[in-house]
Amino acid sequence: MTGLAGRRILITRPRAQADELAVPLIARGAQPILFPTIEIRPVDDLAPLDHALSKLSSYAWIVFTSANGVEVFFDRLTSQRVTLPERVRIAVVGPGTSRAVRARGAPVDFVPSEFLGERLGQELGDVAGRRVLLARARRAREALAAELARRGAQVDDLAVYDTLPMAPDPKGLAELERGVDAVTFTSASTAENFVALLGDRAGPLLEGSLVACIGPVTADAARRLGLPVHVQPAEHTIPGLVAALENHLTASLAPGSPR
Repeated sequence: MTGLAGRRILITRPRAQADELAVPLIARGAQPILFPTIEIRPVDDLAPLDHALSKLSSYAWIVFTSANGVEVFFDRLTSQRVTLPERVRIAVVGPGTSRAVRARGAPVDFVPSEFLGERLGQELGDVAGRRVLLARARRAREALAAELARRGAQVDDLAVYDTLPMAPDPKGLAELERGVDAVTFTSASTAENFVALLGDRAGPLLEGSLVACIGPVTADAARRLGLPVHVQPAEHTIPGLVAALENHLTASLAPGSPR
C-alpha cells in the first residue's frame, strides 16, 4: 500500500500549474490541498525581449530555466510574428522545461546532467565568444548567467516574467489550519511567499508536517526561512518529488519506523 493513501498534501504552486502535481498525488490516493503562494505574469515591459527577438538569428543559444519562461517567450514570438531561426539551438534546465519547448513545436538541443542552472552553465557546449539569450524570472539567481559569462559567452540576460505573491486562499488556509501531512515547495519563491503570507504562523502551522522540496535551491531557501526539509528527491522534477514523498511516507508505515 502506498504511503500517500489518505494523506493531505499541500500544493503551493500557482493554481494554473497545480494539476501537474495534484493529478499524480490523486492517482496514489492522496488528497491534494491547493494553497497557491505565487502567480506568474509576464513582466510589464517586454521591450527588451522584443529587441532580442528582432536579432534572434545572432544568438547561438536560447536558454530556458522554467516552463514559465518558455510560455512568455513563445507567446511573444507568435505575437511579434517572428520565426525561430533553424540555426539557433535551445538549452533547458530539465525535463519539465523541455516538454514545454517541444509542446511549442521547437527542438531541445541540450539538457544538463543535473537539473540545476549552475550545471547547465558548466556543461553547455563551447560558448566562448557566442551570443546566448537567457529568458528567466525577474528574481532568478544570477549563477547561470555568471557562469556562462565566465566561460566567455556574450549573455543577454532577460527577465521575462515575474513571480508575484498571492493573497491567502481562504479555503486552502482553512484546510492548512486543519492540518496537513506534508507541504510541497517546487521553487524557492513558493517557499518564500508561503512564509511571507503566513508570517509567524508559518512554522507552527507546519508542526508535525513533512516539508518536501523539489531540489537543493528550493531546500536552501526553505532552510533560510527557518523551515525544516524532510524530503528532497535526487531527480529535481515533479515526478521525482512525488516518488520521494511516497517513498518517505511508505517507509514511515513500517513498524518501528520514525515518521
